[in-house]
Amino acid sequence: MATLSQDELKTLVGQAALKYVVPDEIVGVGTGSTVNKFIDALASIKHQIKGAVSSSVASTERLQALGIRVFDANDVEELAVYIDGADEIDHQGNMIKGGGAALTREKIVAAQSRQFVCIADESKLVPTLGKYPLPVEVIPMAAHRVMRQFVAMGAQAQLRLRYDSPLVTDNGQYLIDVTGLQISDPLAFETQVNQWPGVVTVGVFALQKAQICLLGTADGVKTLTF
Repeated sequence: MATLSQDELKTLVGQAALKYVVPDEIVGVGTGSTVNKFIDALASIKHQIKGAVSSSVASTERLQALGIRVFDANDVEELAVYIDGADEIDHQGNMIKGGGAALTREKIVAAQSRQFVCIADESKLVPTLGKYPLPVEVIPMAAHRVMRQFVAMGAQAQLRLRYDSPLVTDNGQYLIDVTGLQISDPLAFETQVNQWPGVVTVGVFALQKAQICLLGTADGVKTLTF
């Protein structure tokens, strides 16, 4: 087990997440390379579920290609479980998410779900959030002012680019990536930044934190409960 690659660890946790999928219900599905492994595994039990609510166009396309029905979030009252990855997760289940640019939709689906199961490899487990660049989705006209607010906090902030132009999210907004933070109180930090005019959402998941984390380690999948 000690020689497993990061990709193999992602496959392990993606498969392990299947046991949290509730039969005959709709499952919430996140975004990213680890979630892609879960989607691939989910195809093996697709006839046992009604379908999925997806947090991104990319995940929707992958689900549909595998024959899994995708529902609009507005057509579903509640989801039993939401399964998604994390860029960082602390020992209380708080996370930084948004490396794949889908943080707003991820937060919406997480809020719609009774349980959040995070799937990640052990490199994502940290004592304090903030080493990974924090994504913040913003309305374009507010981008530079929000960046200046982070600089005033002692952090560094830059617009996420794609092909030398600002990356545009599935929601038609911009993303700012913030470094130089140590987020010792994730809930207070999330609450504060979400109040800034022009911020759509910040990539700290404390209000919608994980209840369970399936962590891929050299010794296999470790289950953390928060």
